[in-house]
Amino acid sequence: MIRAVIVMNTQGKPRLLKFYEFQPPEKQHELTRSVFAVLSGRPDNVSNFVEADAIFGPGTRLVYKHLATLYFVFVFDSCENELAMLDLIQVLVETLDRCFKNVCELDIVFNFNKMHTILDEIIFGGQVLETSSERVLKAVEEISRLEKSSSSVSFVPKSVSGRFGR
Repeated sequence: MIRAVIVMNTQGKPRLLKFYEFQPPEKQHELTRSVFAVLSGRPDNVSNFVEADAIFGPGTRLVYKHLATLYFVFVFDSCENELAMLDLIQVLVETLDRCFKNVCELDIVFNFNKMHTILDEIIFGGQVLETSSERVLKAVEEISRLEKSSSSVSFVPKSVSGRFGR
């Protein structure tokens, strides 16, 4: 099971935190700081797989990918495959690149709702739902289309709104 998805910048500021097991906000920030401390101290020429027993408990691993100014981190238990998690990070990044035309930190900060929607299409409740970035993009576009059409629809009957519109 995937326990958490963390996207943070190279200064350790979290840009997206999604924990699939309840953690109080203070604990989330503590865990994020610990993950950043581990990742920032690693040289570029080492593996992207890290045992995270000391941070998250026994049997926990994390996989990360450092792209530009962001770390994409997946925390998971021993039931998941490390290479599959690395591939899932690639799916997330490809989807974000297609959605935002070369994703950057500001895209994540200013479009956090869309970011969560994309992540929820890929992972829900700690389980992988979709691994195709095309299908994820189609689902996100459909959700956006439905949101736009529902925001233009009035749920107040015209007879009622006509009385109060004067």
